[in-house]
Amino acid sequence: MNINLITDEVLYVLIGIIAVLVISSVITAVLKRTKPSPTVDEVGLRIRSWWMMFIIFTIALVIHSTISLIFMALLCFLALKEYFSLIPFNRSHRLVLFWAYMAIPIQFLLIYSGWYGLFIVFIPVYMFLLIPIQAIIVGETKNFLHSIASVQWGVMLMVFGLSHLAFLLVLPGQENSVIGAGLVLFLVVLTQANDVAQFIWGKMLGRHKIIPKVSPNKTWEGFIGGVLTTTLLAVLLAPLITPFSLTASIIAGLYIGITGFIGDVNISALKRDLNIKDTSAIIPGHGGILDRVDSLTYTAPLFFHFTRYFYF
Repeated sequence: MNINLITDEVLYVLIGIIAVLVISSVITAVLKRTKPSPTVDEVGLRIRSWWMMFIIFTIALVIHSTISLIFMALLCFLALKEYFSLIPFNRSHRLVLFWAYMAIPIQFLLIYSGWYGLFIVFIPVYMFLLIPIQAIIVGETKNFLHSIASVQWGVMLMVFGLSHLAFLLVLPGQENSVIGAGLVLFLVVLTQANDVAQFIWGKMLGRHKIIPKVSPNKTWEGFIGGVLTTTLLAVLLAPLITPFSLTASIIAGLYIGITGFIGDVNISALKRDLNIKDTSAIIPGHGGILDRVDSLTYTAPLFFHFTRYFYF
């Protein structure tokens, strides 16, 4: 696969994102000087992490389609590594992690070749059945269920879930892979915008807690405001970089807004169980890889199958 993924439409959207980030950064800087508050600081950190992810993502997208796949494979590796660093394991079972990491190059080779049939069953069937074998060979049964279930769930989210983002690039076929680039951009922008919009609406209007035991700061007002904002953005972006009709773009916006929220609170539940605030400090001031891709672990596979079923 040797394809330039940047079309004029994708380029216009990238320029638009830069403009939004520049304006947001300026407004945040002004507010920090005139009306400093923890909320403004939090928004500033989110914008900073947006800049970082946007630059890395754009470089991967602009250079080469194969580079984009390598970048996404690295993203899966970092997310899985970060996840494993948080989970306590029986030392006898740690070799199981090797097989979990091996799933990444195999999964992405399947994506590179466009082999959808094996891609879709390799992890949920073959890896789920093979992962316990190493622990069985070791013969240590203490914490067997905890270790195996933790590895399987991590591979499911961080590799299987996120790898659907990469398969969007090859979904339409190699001759039309620029469509896939637009779909990836559409999904990533909407997923991250949904996260920011839910935070801002929640801070401005939030009164009613939605799941206080999992994420005390999440509110119904933030959730609904974020989903509606994401849906509006989907309607605006879809004609430029996707094949979606107006109805499909509305459904996609609602779909991404709702499932993005679920992915976010899923990782929040994990962090609360482990009694940690951030999964790491790899992104200065704003947590780790999992803190940034938590929503994508849900939106990527669900959006992929929505798109494939109705359009490809």
